[in-house]
Amino acid sequence: MSTAREQPIFSTRAHVFQIDPATKRNWIPAGKHALTVSYFYDATRNVYRIISIGGAKAIINSTVTPNMTFTKTSQKFGQWADSRANTVYGLGFASEQHLTQFAEKFQEVKEAARLAREKSQDGGELTSPALGLPAHQVPPSPLVSANGPGDEKLFRSQSADVPGPAERERLKKMLSEGSVGEVQWEAEFFALQDSNNKLAGALREANAAAAQWRQQLEAQRAEAERLRQRVAELEAQAATEPPSGSEKEGPGQSLEQLEALVQTKDQEIQTLKSQTSGPREAPDATEREETQQKVQTRNAELEHQLRAMERSLEEARAERERARAEVGRAAQLLDVRLFELSELREGLARLAEGAP
Repeated sequence: MSTAREQPIFSTRAHVFQIDPATKRNWIPAGKHALTVSYFYDATRNVYRIISIGGAKAIINSTVTPNMTFTKTSQKFGQWADSRANTVYGLGFASEQHLTQFAEKFQEVKEAARLAREKSQDGGELTSPALGLPAHQVPPSPLVSANGPGDEKLFRSQSADVPGPAERERLKKMLSEGSVGEVQWEAEFFALQDSNNKLAGALREANAAAAQWRQQLEAQRAEAERLRQRVAELEAQAATEPPSGSEKEGPGQSLEQLEALVQTKDQEIQTLKSQTSGPREAPDATEREETQQKVQTRNAELEHQLRAMERSLEEARAERERARAEVGRAAQLLDVRLFELSELREGLARLAEGAP
């Protein structure tokens, strides 16, 4: 194929797809990478064509006619039907802006083809009033992301010719298949909704458990604070012991008198020991020391429990964040499915209105 007599008027880059001729439902990619797609004007025949070359062969060679329609099926994907080539072409663009530019140029070329047909039928001079021959080539736009099977849409042919009986039967068959697809979409929608409800219930349970753990943590902290205060009281009591009898007698006593008094007290203690058959009570200092040790042990246990509860609380918070993220992703997926379902219903409605 030679384009020496043709002039490029617009070029862009996109992933090229063709409809599967067997199923008329799935898209077949023309290659793994984006290709240059260009509008060409043939001044000799006064026709406009969309051409895309992949390697040594033409992937797209579609002559634009006034009856053709370019349809946007998503934000980055569009398609048109070529009755002469008996196929449907699909283009996946890097951005919505590139798709809009290509669609606007398609409308301009379509209008120019209509005017050229009218002038040729009237016997007038063959010109290009809509576009003009001195058009310059638009540099290809860089590819940012690739549109793949995720942007595939259910095929709805928009033929340029009036549909015959066979075409009408094919459209009715496609409409019934579309209804089955819609039922599948609705089933998937309800499954996602049920999953969303389960995630919301799990999130509520996690919040309740976190609140309960928080209450337990506060109670443990209050108990630890109470024990610290008790220890401080015992330490203060040990520091302020009541003065002995020798201290009450005044500071003027000599050391010898104090030693004699101590010996007297020791004798009295020995006498009491001999008189009592049962075990003596532990001194106050020993009791305070044992009590302090018990309090310290209990305080250590409570500190350990406190750290364990704090770790449990952090884990509960992390679990709640994960559940919240899952709910957010499910909601986003649900929005996408609802949007696609709405597009599918609109396409079915347009097809039903066009069918006899």
